Amino acid sequence: MSVASGTIGPVQAAAVASETVAPRRMIAFLIMIFGMFMSILDIQIVAASLSEIQAGLSASATEVSWVQTAYLIAEVIAIPLSGFLSRAFGTRLLFAISAAGFTISSFMCGLTSTIDQMILWRAVQGFLGAGMIPTVFASAYTVFPRSKLSIVTPAIGLVATLAPTIGPTVGGYITDAASWHWLFFINVVPGIMVTLGVLALVDFDQPNFALLDHFDWFGFVAMAGFLGSLEYVLEEGPQYQWFDDESVAIMGVVCVISTVAFFYRVLTAKEPIVDIRAFTDRNFAIGSIFSFCVGIGLYGMTYIYPRYLAEIRGYNPLMIGETMFVSGLAMFMTAPLVGRIMNKIDPRCMIGAGLLVFALSTWQMTWITSQYDFYELVWPQIFRGVGIMLAMIPVNNIALGTLAPERMKNASGLFNLTRNMGGAVGLALINTVLNNRTDLHISRLHDVVNWGNASAVEMLNTLTQRFQGQGDAQLMALKVLWQRVHQQAAVMGYADAFYLLTVFYIGLSLLVAVVKRPRPGAGAGVEH
Repeated sequence: MSVASGTIGPVQAAAVASETVAPRRMIAFLIMIFGMFMSILDIQIVAASLSEIQAGLSASATEVSWVQTAYLIAEVIAIPLSGFLSRAFGTRLLFAISAAGFTISSFMCGLTSTIDQMILWRAVQGFLGAGMIPTVFASAYTVFPRSKLSIVTPAIGLVATLAPTIGPTVGGYITDAASWHWLFFINVVPGIMVTLGVLALVDFDQPNFALLDHFDWFGFVAMAGFLGSLEYVLEEGPQYQWFDDESVAIMGVVCVISTVAFFYRVLTAKEPIVDIRAFTDRNFAIGSIFSFCVGIGLYGMTYIYPRYLAEIRGYNPLMIGETMFVSGLAMFMTAPLVGRIMNKIDPRCMIGAGLLVFALSTWQMTWITSQYDFYELVWPQIFRGVGIMLAMIPVNNIALGTLAPERMKNASGLFNLTRNMGGAVGLALINTVLNNRTDLHISRLHDVVNWGNASAVEMLNTLTQRFQGQGDAQLMALKVLWQRVHQQAAVMGYADAFYLLTVFYIGLSLLVAVVKRPRPGAGAGVEH
């Protein structure tokens, strides 16, 4: 009767209501996504401009590297902490504090006149800004109904992958157009708008300040020691021969002790700082593993391409940014397509296809030469962008899409931590491979390029003739030959790194076959 008359019964009305998202909440969520974009972008925004910052602050090469390292260490510590803080302060207050703190520290970074001040404020910026990242992920899977996830998850997946990719591009343009100070000043106005927007519109949950009475300070210190020292070892180890360096060895010992203390505490404390029981959920554990592995490629490629372009091609920050923009554009174009097909295709097939496409991008780079330019890098970067999006978005759904709402906040922090730690491990491995393989190729080329090699002697004679009348022609020729040998060795090292990444991602794609198809759960999309 109700159907015939066009009316809707109470059950149908409830179903329709559950599938509807209020415009206020949608706008609030979009503001939060933009805040997350700012936080992730700032990881890599300085990557292409470190030389300018170094010159501006009169810092050494070792000191200026901490402009990035300090941010990463602080961020890694804060991300898993966000689960507890989000439950205590609520989404609205935590996100507003994070956005405001991020904005203030960005402003202070732009005002710094010494490298010590810069490192301090970058650490503050990374710690406070980190709270915005997992909060967005948790909100996506608790506020929105499952029917909307095909729109929401591509958006957050796009931001999580696009932001670090285009970081060097944005940084290059800003540094070229203004100065390195504006890498940080540019955050101020958007940061204020995000803070005010969140305070005005976010109403997803309520705070529980009573949790702060049970804050586990011992667990926090242990976690900070564990993650901070691990990040330090991974960042600094490759350039200082790992544990041959005293500071790396000391931090390695701190890492071991802190790790034992941390896991003992989280397994025995009544209210642990981080609840690792989320890993007992099969889907979440598998999704986190894949997130870790995708993080290796995401952050690894964002590092290796600019390094090659600067070291071998001699590109400036702007030129590096323009070249890297191709991957970002490919991600932007792919995200809506992934959202449309996500509910129609087995997520395992999408992840496997994404990993294989990514492997194709790295395989194309195994043929790299010192002449690879923008046009030679176009297709590898396109495949890289498409592959990352095809893999990352379904991984997000597998990990978080079936968890209960009360576990979402904590699990989101852990999930984002796995991606960042994957990036840290990836950078460490890539640096180690590049350094070791380059040294090996230099040694082998030195054995070949000698007075008994006719081609080498002929090249030396040609170079000597070219420099006649410009000083010590033979010495100048030897110097040029030495530079060419070392450049070729470096290029061969890059080729080896790309080859190892190709093998890794092909192998990882095969593991998808043993993963069970995730069962839809009741956790996603439940409002509370």
